[in-house]
Amino acid sequence: MKKFLLYFLAFIFICFLLPAFLTKTNPISKKEEQVSEIEKPVEDKKYDYKKYGTIKLLHKKTQQVEEVELDQYLCHVVSAEMPADFELEALKAQAIVARTYTLYKANSRKHENADICDDSTCCQAWISKEDRLARWEEGKRESNWQKIEQCVKDTKGKIVTYNNEPINAFFHSNSGGTTELPVNVWGGSGLPYLQVVETAGEEGYSQYASEIELSNDELVDKLKQKYEDIQIDFSNLEEIKILEYTDSNRVKTIRFGNHEISGVEARSIFGLKSTNFEITRETEKVKFTVKGYGHGVGMSQTGADTMAKQGSNYEDIIHHFYIGVEIKEINSL
Repeated sequence: MKKFLLYFLAFIFICFLLPAFLTKTNPISKKEEQVSEIEKPVEDKKYDYKKYGTIKLLHKKTQQVEEVELDQYLCHVVSAEMPADFELEALKAQAIVARTYTLYKANSRKHENADICDDSTCCQAWISKEDRLARWEEGKRESNWQKIEQCVKDTKGKIVTYNNEPINAFFHSNSGGTTELPVNVWGGSGLPYLQVVETAGEEGYSQYASEIELSNDELVDKLKQKYEDIQIDFSNLEEIKILEYTDSNRVKTIRFGNHEISGVEARSIFGLKSTNFEITRETEKVKFTVKGYGHGVGMSQTGADTMAKQGSNYEDIIHHFYIGVEIKEINSL
């Protein structure tokens, strides 16, 4: 009888009590497993740069040259050049384009003691982490910076090439629906990978449309800063007239009284956001209605974000804006 009782108690312990005890010692639910997976930090993909692992950055204001790691530098560039709330694939495209542009500038040796500078009018924009965080909403600062770091980490070593060389990777804010040829902006013979391409969906961004309204006197005053002999008969509609458009529907040549100037020059004189503009006139006023923001050459940043929202990845985006290019590793050059 005692043996039977012992066997019975052992049976109860093995079948019921032991499983319950083991379950309590490892109480991780499926929900907790999912949370744990989400909280894992983004893996930092290692890339052994054989060349260009560091660059010399010229700070224009102080004229100081700083040697920095390439990808750390790119975090500051991407955060200065593209809004952090853009899609991750658009930010990845921006990181690759910025890395490519950095190498192109480094190879061209425009600066005697540096590879590139932090002036956007000369090279590309750069902002310190401290200043960047201060300009973001407090609750988004850390997540925004992590997102920027992720897009740079996820594209380590990648650049855009044509004939196995880094391209002159121009980019701009908003194309107004169509990009521009570099020859219509800076002259020269053009570049085969920079062509006119269309991008849908850019009209939903604040950078797409703008207006500038000037009185007749203000218009003349601005023109006189460049052309002292300017004369305009405002009663004659032919005195202010767009004469020629580029293939991307931007203003190529425009007449102001006794002078014919380029659309690029008109943009500079009147502070327009783009050369894609129309002019309307009232009795004492002239209004410029503008589409797009920037020179229009290369990748449109809002166009990239639009494509990413529609499901395109960074490779799709880059191949859309740069024709006949390849995305390669720096070490393969």
